[in-house]
Amino acid sequence: MSFQSLRSATADPAVPGQEGLSSPASGEEVDAAALDSVIDEARDWLASRQDEDGHWLFVLEADATIPAEFILFQHYLGEEPDPELCARIGDYLRNIQGDHGGWPLFYQGPIEVSATVKAYWALKLLGDDIDAPHMKRAREAVLNLGGAVRSNVLTRFWLALFGQIPWRGVPNMPVEALLLPRWFPFHMHKISYWSRTTLVPMMVLMALKPRAINATGIGVQELFVTDPKMERNYNVNHRRSLLGQMFLGIDKMLHMAEPFFPKRPREAAIQRAVDYIRPRLNGIDGIGAIFPPMVFSVIMFKELGFPADDPEAKTARDAVQNLIDTVEGTTYVQPCLSPVWDTGLAAHAMLEAGEAADSPVIRKSMEWLRSKQITDIDGDYAIWRPHVKPGGWAFQYENAHFPDVDDTAVVVMAMDRSNDPANAEAVKTATEWVVGMQSRNGGWGAFDADNDYQYLNHIPFADHGALLDPPTADVTARCLGMLAQLNLTKDDEMVARAIDFLKNDQEEDGSWFGRWGTNYVYGTWSVLNALNAIGESPKQAYIQKAVEYLKSMQQSDGGWGEDGGTYWADQRGLVKESTASQTAWAVLGLMAAGEVHSEEVRRGIEFLMDAPRDGGEWEEPWYTAVGFPRVFYLRYHGYRSYFPLWALARYRNLKRGNDPFPSYGI
Repeated sequence: MSFQSLRSATADPAVPGQEGLSSPASGEEVDAAALDSVIDEARDWLASRQDEDGHWLFVLEADATIPAEFILFQHYLGEEPDPELCARIGDYLRNIQGDHGGWPLFYQGPIEVSATVKAYWALKLLGDDIDAPHMKRAREAVLNLGGAVRSNVLTRFWLALFGQIPWRGVPNMPVEALLLPRWFPFHMHKISYWSRTTLVPMMVLMALKPRAINATGIGVQELFVTDPKMERNYNVNHRRSLLGQMFLGIDKMLHMAEPFFPKRPREAAIQRAVDYIRPRLNGIDGIGAIFPPMVFSVIMFKELGFPADDPEAKTARDAVQNLIDTVEGTTYVQPCLSPVWDTGLAAHAMLEAGEAADSPVIRKSMEWLRSKQITDIDGDYAIWRPHVKPGGWAFQYENAHFPDVDDTAVVVMAMDRSNDPANAEAVKTATEWVVGMQSRNGGWGAFDADNDYQYLNHIPFADHGALLDPPTADVTARCLGMLAQLNLTKDDEMVARAIDFLKNDQEEDGSWFGRWGTNYVYGTWSVLNALNAIGESPKQAYIQKAVEYLKSMQQSDGGWGEDGGTYWADQRGLVKESTASQTAWAVLGLMAAGEVHSEEVRRGIEFLMDAPRDGGEWEEPWYTAVGFPRVFYLRYHGYRSYFPLWALARYRNLKRGNDPFPSYGI
């Protein structure tokens, strides 16, 4: 198998003095000088945001739940709060309260009961008067939704930790389950990495049933319609399935039987949990490098008697603090950090915009990325793929046990594109790892192979519906694009299987679902780029169907925008406003299908040129990414910078070049 680059040159440079870019479809022109000006300004701005060591990092914003849980976490531990930090977090929570009185999962989204319960509770802990107008509106909104009893499992877990509800209000996940063999229907390595790292410390806490210090004694009993001790309907069959009803029955039996569980297996299981967590603590970056397992691991250490000055416990606590960032006066408690993702994508945008491959900007970014490749630790993926050698990249600064397939493919394509011989070994090693992570159905998941035990999403604990990490169209497209860029063809068996996966995963309307970006525009852009790279003819009916889908979603202002609500079937197609990042995806997708001269692409480019921006930062308050559909949404602050720049530069390169199709896998 050859891993030599298919193409070694960067995009054609701009042609000076060209006044207009004609559009055969419409006869209208994009102002070439204005286009150059926007690209140059945005590229200079993005270059100025690069860190001295070569990487980029932008804020990763979630919803109210993360900052609210940070406040709960502090009160659980009985820590003396930092008044200034708490004041800034309080300001953030009040500023994002919706007009409906509650808190949404994304900008201008509908009220969400769990987010509202946590935000209200955090503000109450921060000293807000419950009779203040904003608190009264929030309380009434929760009660109108049925009260805090309607919260999701993770919120009810916090309520139980603070003694606000009985522990029977949380689905029973016995820590003894960690002792089960891999062939058993439930095993911790049959669930996703984010679920695994979060659930393991939670299972210990469910066994110990501790109580928060909470020196203030502040609770939220006023958010319940019925006395929490009398409530009987905490755990429900969220899938409304026969299997879900069976699991609900098992949960009730476990609650009744738990007091009689023998002591020794429980002690052994708790030790198994500690033995799993300790090697994965990940220093200042924290276990899993994501907020929930970091917080629950700290609490677990406390309840197991680890002193606060224990080096591992102290570092774990510091890792949580490391997620807090203040930018332009706003304080964010981030769910995680995204430097590898930001750096890989920003490098692509810079190269597309004409940054020389041997410039300090690109050279330093590649050096930094090479330093972050994971080659010495077999991650959790090796439980099922023991013969796959490490070689991927994590999403965060450090997260060696959980490399990310999507990030790895993006980085490989950027390294290949930079045409630096120093990248050759990193590209080869990473490609072998990605190839080894392909699932049996031809697709790729984000962190594991064949993590598709769908029956587990019916257990009461899995009410978020994202317990697993199955193959998805967007990650598969990234891997296919990478293989194509590295000169593999449709004759390669793994490539053929990936194409078949994508064909089978296409939606009725021609789109592809966006698992990690919002939503069908993101998925469709991802797939069209990969299909172009691998040489699929855009004239094929299934590709034309995708093209027509994207065209049908264009708004009257020339842009594209897709609301987070589109993850619910009854809101599919919902658009509230065009956004810069989603417009960029749509335009990039259409250009990958040979539509560079179309009226739709021209209008999309003009939307990006005219949209409000500050240098290379387009205005975009909307959330255009997702952690877990319908449960947890994300706003990558970098998306509004590098994706619009990327789309504008690619348009310029294709219009002024000799080939109407992009030359790269993304």
